[in-house]
Amino acid sequence: MSPGNAARQALPVRLYGTVRIPPELRCVVHGEPFALQGGFANSQEVEHATALSCPSGCSVPVVRGIPRFVPSEGYTAAFGWQWKRFRRSQLDSYSGTTISRDRLTRCLGGSLDVVRGKAVLEAGCGAGRFTEILLDAGARVLAADLSSAVEANYANRGSARGYFICQADVCDLPVAPRSFDVVLCLGVVQHTPDPEKTIAALAGYVKPGGLIAIDHYARDYPATWSRRAIRALLLRLRHDQARQIALGITRTLLPIHRALWHRRRGFGRLRRYLGRLSPVVDYYDAYPELRPELLVEWALLDTHDTLTDQYKHLRNPDEIRATLDALGLSNVEVCAAGNGVEARARGATDEARRDNGDSPLALTHVTDAA
Repeated sequence: MSPGNAARQALPVRLYGTVRIPPELRCVVHGEPFALQGGFANSQEVEHATALSCPSGCSVPVVRGIPRFVPSEGYTAAFGWQWKRFRRSQLDSYSGTTISRDRLTRCLGGSLDVVRGKAVLEAGCGAGRFTEILLDAGARVLAADLSSAVEANYANRGSARGYFICQADVCDLPVAPRSFDVVLCLGVVQHTPDPEKTIAALAGYVKPGGLIAIDHYARDYPATWSRRAIRALLLRLRHDQARQIALGITRTLLPIHRALWHRRRGFGRLRRYLGRLSPVVDYYDAYPELRPELLVEWALLDTHDTLTDQYKHLRNPDEIRATLDALGLSNVEVCAAGNGVEARARGATDEARRDNGDSPLALTHVTDAA
């Protein structure tokens, strides 16, 4: 990334003063609602508070305008860095495309109307490529992420009405059970320690009959030998060392990818060979509508992503369906699409939950490390 691009994506330091506590927010210990603590007198904006407190005495710090329900970002540190570094790269409003909108629309069943006027939980929100679309579509959004990417998300969308952001664990979110009309989790589940546990947690946040939409890497994920070998090495290094190597590899090899793409005639076979050998993720064929500098940014971002993620689980459509069925969800739809497997379902009714209450989710999967 050039210094100019880095400067354009730098995080602002000002607080917007528009974020308010949503009715679904609850203390994870006592299940009680929060109130603002400290800050300006009579202010109702979270950014002006120093903490959130529950009636039983729990206190959650508000740092840089964002409630922090976890002490650190843990295994997601690499994601936090990449989304703050490339905070606008995948926003449709920045790229001038509909790439994120099209993916979100497809995952929701073909229309954004399902979120209009609804309470939406976006678990694993990252920098906000879907957050902005949800808000523009008329949703009231509670966005959460375990990583410091919440700072990028807030920088991108902090001035929007109907928006709340917090740093929290997707499996232990500070929200009331079964309180959201829509639960969305895209690009996240495969990167958590236990995908089935994560999906079960997500299912517990959606209202009976509400919509849950997720996706997951498939078992045919393109984990080339070079990606597997380099990732195994980088996971042994400090985060700063790993990212320097990942970005350096991308900057070195991407010009070759670009050259073979421009010289398509007679170079198709060479390009296919390069795709099998190179660890670099490029989008010259997938998204040629992106500006040249964005094609570089996306390559840097996603090569770093695929070489430094702590967890990379793989599942096939039947496995995802079995997980959703075991949770008592209805209208389950699963297909091979997008990043691998896309699925949506409706929240379990009280009767379905009772029927499945004595059968805890215990699904066994073969070794799935990519």
